[in-house]
Amino acid sequence: MKNIAILVPETAVVEAVADPRYLFTAVNEFLKSSDREPLFNVQLVGLTPEVKVTDGIFSIHVDAVLKTARKPDLIIVPAVSGNMEQAVRLNKDFLPWIVKHYKEGTEVASLCLGAFILAGSGLLDGKPCSTHWLFANQFRNMYPDVELCDDKIVTEHNGLYTSGGANSYWNLLLYLTEKYAGREMAILASKFFVLDIDRNSQSPFSIFKGQKVHNDPDIVKVQEFIESNYQDKITVDELCEKFGIARRTFERRFKKATNNTVLEYWQRVKIEAAKRQLELSRKTIGEVMYEVGYNDTKAFRDIFKKVTSMSPVDYRNKYNKEAFN
Repeated sequence: MKNIAILVPETAVVEAVADPRYLFTAVNEFLKSSDREPLFNVQLVGLTPEVKVTDGIFSIHVDAVLKTARKPDLIIVPAVSGNMEQAVRLNKDFLPWIVKHYKEGTEVASLCLGAFILAGSGLLDGKPCSTHWLFANQFRNMYPDVELCDDKIVTEHNGLYTSGGANSYWNLLLYLTEKYAGREMAILASKFFVLDIDRNSQSPFSIFKGQKVHNDPDIVKVQEFIESNYQDKITVDELCEKFGIARRTFERRFKKATNNTVLEYWQRVKIEAAKRQLELSRKTIGEVMYEVGYNDTKAFRDIFKKVTSMSPVDYRNKYNKEAFN
């Protein structure tokens, strides 16, 4: 029997508490229906016996508090909402408990923005982590020592698991189901909950918003210039001359401020513009390509797929029904 502790933090997202409980109890039912023993013993664990969430609209009554909880084999840190710095402060008393059990062999998984709490424990320093793509810049600012993989649906490293944004945490739950209960149960769960079992990237869902929450006003001006002139062909040397910064210094400052090289940033801005046109217009792939400043079809397709994990054609087919009417 695997003991699973689903934490109930202050400002928890209700669904991110209820969904893992539902999934693991459902797998127990699947096992029983095939004359096998249930595998999971699920507890909701809080700092207090009752946790009010969603501005007090809902109350969650936990099965145990930290002192009375069973020794877990897996700890799940659900998504939280609101101000992330405040969420970490409100839930700081969970952190020593998480660290203690992890050091004793317990595995730990965070769902979506639960990564902010898990990262607050220090366990993710130097390790890969995913979270909601919209909060990637804030996460990097708060936890610069964590290796953020903001395109990933699931990361795993030495018994630490994280998931991407919003409902993508279901993919991590299926991943854990497969690990503990086998592929058959994971497939059955994916069919029961109507989930795509092997989705591995949240890139098609992300919207690039350049990281501007930094302390380098000169680089902010460069970012704004790039975003206003992304169609043009401008070299790094020309940017350095325009803004009066030596190239090596410029490249170092730009990377430090934005977490992208100048070329990566330019490409992301171009591809974001292309995505919007593919979503909303009837333009051909070639027309979109030229309008965002590319003239090489293969290069455009390769960069688009690198950024979004989809080809331009597949992206348009997914998001633009009007283009075919």
